[in-house]
Parts: sequence; C-alpha cells; structure tokens
Amino acid sequence: MPRTEIVYRHSAVVRLTHWINVLCILLLLGSGLNIFNAHPRLHWGKSGADADSAFFSIDAVPTENGARGMTQIGPWHFDTTGVLGWSKVSGDYQARGWPDWLTIPSFQDLADARHWHFLFAWLLVINGLLYLGHSIYRRHFQKDIWPSLDDLRSIPRSVLDHLKLRHPTGDAAKRYNVLQRLAYIGVIILISVMVLTGLSMSPGFNAVVPQLLEIFGGRQSARSIHFISASLIVLFVIVHVVEVMLAGPFNEIRSMLTGYYRIHRHTHADTREEEKV
Repeated sequence: MPRTEIVYRHSAVVRLTHWINVLCILLLLGSGLNIFNAHPRLHWGKSGADADSAFFSIDAVPTENGARGMTQIGPWHFDTTGVLGWSKVSGDYQARGWPDWLTIPSFQDLADARHWHFLFAWLLVINGLLYLGHSIYRRHFQKDIWPSLDDLRSIPRSVLDHLKLRHPTGDAAKRYNVLQRLAYIGVIILISVMVLTGLSMSPGFNAVVPQLLEIFGGRQSARSIHFISASLIVLFVIVHVVEVMLAGPFNEIRSMLTGYYRIHRHTHADTREEEKV
C-alpha cells in the first residue's frame, strides 16, 4: 500500500517570486497584446510599414460577405472572424487584432498599454534577479535546476514517462526531473531575451547602447523575437498548468502556497508489481 511523507519543498523566497512572476507575466502579456494591436504585423529586418511584407499578421479584410478577420502565418491564411482581426467590442464588430478580453486595457490605448508594460517589465526584472540571486546563494539553482550529465542521459526515459502520464513517487518526487530543469532554464533564457529585445526597441536605450539593436538585426527583428519569445512562454505556461492538473492540483498548489509537499511512497511489494508491468 502507498504511504505518504510531507516534505518542505519550496522556500518562502521561491514561492513569493513564483507568484510575482505569475502576476507580472499575465499583465505583460495582456498589455503586450494591446501594444501589438497598434500594428498587428510582424516583420523581419529594420523596417515594418503597412506596405512591407509581414510573416505574421492579424487583419480585418473586406469580402463580398462583409468584413472578415484574417490571420496570416507565412504563406497560410486563416479565417479567424469573431476571435482575431474582426471581433466584438462593446457589442459591435470592429477591426481589432487580438480581442478586447485578452488585452490590458481592454480598449485600444497604446500609451496606457505601454505604461502597464514597462512597469511590470521592470518588476519582472527585479523579481527575477532576486530569485536568481537567492537561488545561487542557497545553491538551489546549482542543485535543483542545473542538470547533471546523469540528468541529461535520462531525457529519453523522462520523455517516455511523461508520454505515459507517469509521475515520480518517493525520493524522485523530491527533486525536479530533467525536463522540468530544462524547461525552467529555457524560461530564464526566454525572459532574458525578452528584456534585451525590449530594451533594444527603446530609442533612449539605443542612444546609450546602439550595438544591441544591431545584434538583433534591427527594430522589427527585435520586435518579432520579442513576440516569439512571449509565445513560447505562453506555451510553457499551458504545459505547466496541464502537468499540475495531471500531477494533482491540490498537492502542487499547496506546495507553492505553504512550501509543504505530500510525497507518495510505495512498499516493496508495490515496487515489485510495478517492475513486472
């Protein structure tokens, strides 16, 4: 029969910075989509006017049946009427890239959206530096996040376990698996890229460090990399939430609120039965 053990898994600083990150990312995404709506196209290079070719766009286009929302990704075009490009705003359909229920503020306001975006971008930077500094000082990053060679060798097994929806038990549940470690490192890299591309798009920062914009290939390239990085963070959040639901939401969320995590242990008889399977 399975037994349980309560362990202290997350320190107060890790829990606090985690929830501040959640708040910052939600508000940054909402305000970022409002900023994107001012020019709902992505270009590569230094220029990106309406007449320039875009590899991604969300537009309202006229048709014989009236205006339709059209989302373009490379050579492909998708009718996204009612969601993207042409959606309801205060009960009436209007041309709008992302719908009002996704943006902050809900109405189109580039100035306010930028204020929200810059405020929570700096809060995210400060919070991230606090997390990294604390994690390196307490060796949480070195012991629990950075993968060892043995961790890297276990990638195929970890992928197979995830595909089978098999979650760790016993001592294995006390530490992050290799996919979690790589995902967390990936998020740190993505946030760093977003900060650098965001700074590179600032005219004031360009005057101080003009080389940064050249590294990213121009303002429009930096904007596109910024958007792609944000999209990958959204993908991580979706996978993260799904994994929390599959692993047991009550136990997982409680550990991020109180620090305490319940681990299931199995008897030797249970282990032998699992090995037979």
